[in-house]
Amino acid sequence: MSTQTQQTETSSDTFEPKIIAFVCNWCTYAGADLAGTSRMKYSPDVRIIRLPCTGRIDTHFIIKAFEQGADGVLVSGCHPGDCHYTSGNYHARRRFTMFRELMEFLGLEMDRLQFSWVSAAEGAKWTQVVDDVVKKVKKLGPNTKYAGLKK
Repeated sequence: MSTQTQQTETSSDTFEPKIIAFVCNWCTYAGADLAGTSRMKYSPDVRIIRLPCTGRIDTHFIIKAFEQGADGVLVSGCHPGDCHYTSGNYHARRRFTMFRELMEFLGLEMDRLQFSWVSAAEGAKWTQVVDDVVKKVKKLGPNTKYAGLKK
């Protein structure tokens, strides 16, 4: 095995992705808090950004996250029909179609962007979602698409 091959295997084994999670204040954030207070184990690679509602998520947030070095983005909110603001999660779900097109346009793998619905009582589900997203992004490796854009 060549030295370069060994270095590549070693770097992929030690790669810890940077995941940005845009979460609903009322459901997913509370679910993540429940997971933490219940001392449930999950990957520490996720940085949470709390929004009033996933209906507030904007394409600029996702682009900026990738531009600032995120390897993956997770958007998570209330289950459809349970939104604190009545229909915000429906708006987010409709925007997901636009986000998919954005990812394709930017040349980013679709698995780098994930959507999920996690309620305040689903701490265990939050841990599973986080671990699944981290696993998928680890398989993809570091996001280097925006490396040249950093100032």
